Amino acid sequence: MPSRPLPFLLLGGLFSGLFSALASAQPLTLPTQKVLPLEVATALAQHAIAACAEAGYAVSATVVDTSGVVRAQLRGDGAGPHTLESSRKKAYTAVSLGESTENLSQLVTRMPAAAGLRDMGTDILVLGGGLPLRVAQDKVGGIGVGGAPGGHLDQGCAQAAIDQVLSD
Repeated sequence: MPSRPLPFLLLGGLFSGLFSALASAQPLTLPTQKVLPLEVATALAQHAIAACAEAGYAVSATVVDTSGVVRAQLRGDGAGPHTLESSRKKAYTAVSLGESTENLSQLVTRMPAAAGLRDMGTDILVLGGGLPLRVAQDKVGGIGVGGAPGGHLDQGCAQAAIDQVLSD
């Protein structure tokens, strides 16, 4: 029987040791992530649109998960087509940066050095109307509203939806 070359023996020993180490390692524990149910995301969007409609504003509302992916998006009757994208970007910005977009807008105004926040990515929109969503201190997503005549009004509708849906 022919002898095996030295590199093959070394490689075989290396793989054997690696597999032994992996087999004896502690099992992998994956983190758990809180998920915002679709029913809740939809209710948030509906309540935000209703709050703005009651005040006379035609808006769109978007709810995203912690990764910024859309869970629910609704365009209210009479809301402009651009409001869909602005509401999505506000929701994305709020969850991504963990802060209300109104606060971020004020920060950029007070501190011009923070203006770079606007250029962090194409999905960032630093205008009032986006809020992070938290349940029991856990960040579960973001909500954005677009279409009222002022970001503070959009944000008021988003807050009204949070108060109605998440405070129960």
